[in-house]
Amino acid sequence: MIYLDNAATTRPCDEAINAAAENMRNNFGNPSSLHKAGIEAEKVLKNAKKTILGKLGLEGEIYFTSGATESNNTVIMTLPKTYKHNGKKIVTTAMEHPSAAVPIDKLCEQGYTAVKLAPKDYDNFEQAVINAVDKDTVLVSVMWVNNETGYLTDTAKIYNGVKRRNPKTLVHVDGVQGFCKAPPRTLKADFVSLSAHKIHGIKGIGALFVAKGVRFEPLLYGGGQQKNLRSGTEAVDLIAGFEAAVKAYPDCTEKYAALNSLLCERLSAFEGISINSFNNTKNILNFSVRGVRSEIMLHFLEESGIYVSSGSACSKGKQSGVLAAFGISDENADSAIRVSFSPYTTEADIEALAEQIGKGIERFRR
Repeated sequence: MIYLDNAATTRPCDEAINAAAENMRNNFGNPSSLHKAGIEAEKVLKNAKKTILGKLGLEGEIYFTSGATESNNTVIMTLPKTYKHNGKKIVTTAMEHPSAAVPIDKLCEQGYTAVKLAPKDYDNFEQAVINAVDKDTVLVSVMWVNNETGYLTDTAKIYNGVKRRNPKTLVHVDGVQGFCKAPPRTLKADFVSLSAHKIHGIKGIGALFVAKGVRFEPLLYGGGQQKNLRSGTEAVDLIAGFEAAVKAYPDCTEKYAALNSLLCERLSAFEGISINSFNNTKNILNFSVRGVRSEIMLHFLEESGIYVSSGSACSKGKQSGVLAAFGISDENADSAIRVSFSPYTTEADIEALAEQIGKGIERFRR
């Protein structure tokens, strides 16, 4: 199997699997218990928080969630209770993941307004986001790295500019695709949503970073775990795996750049190929094979054991509309393929992919 759909999910690394299994066997206590077993479990949480904060390079607190969907919803859906006097305008983008976009739409049904900016409309996208902020803006919510094209947003620039225009405006970053992959200097926010299974951790665990001095209301109520802000017994085993995955993820900057360049070079040999990724982290490449619909090419590649995507996995095969925010035509969106690398991806994988794409073009293009 040649797995090139790592933006959808990643294969859990041995370190994460072993850490989770070790905790299941030997450290299964409830971290809220006062006895030794509970104290040992609580140590896992503290160590994981320290590791994740160190990787983020930010000062604040980590709250563990079931994943980035919960983290995004926690920030967005509790705004009316937490910062109801700060305004009712939200500045966001037209390329957000549904787990942020849909909650924002729900707030608009409650009387909020949302300005959704598209990268295709601006030469300086970050400055456009900053310029959209006014005295009534309660939240700016942006992706760090887009999951369909790899487009990199300098959220640090946005954060600094937003705070100059309105210090009360909060900045939320969906950091799922950027964590451990994008340059840390491009990240700064009041809130950052994370997910373990995008970095070879285990599905079902995520985190929400909250900067010092920033508040939020609970989305879930119950036993009062995590400072009464995220109730529910912590998934210690998954959290141990999350920390192990963070520690194990290597610096693949040069590797991803080389794989990306190799794939672009091989694709250039074919007629009718359009590259849809620009200003992107090199672990994601989106391109269109004109004349061959995405689903046809995807399943043709699958026959050879090569797994790619036609877009966001959360869209279940449907066009998400995100590519339109980058100025991609409907025709090209209909034939778009997303390839996403991992530390396990090899040059041989790319060569095999390119060879099969060539065969697919010969077979299906009309």
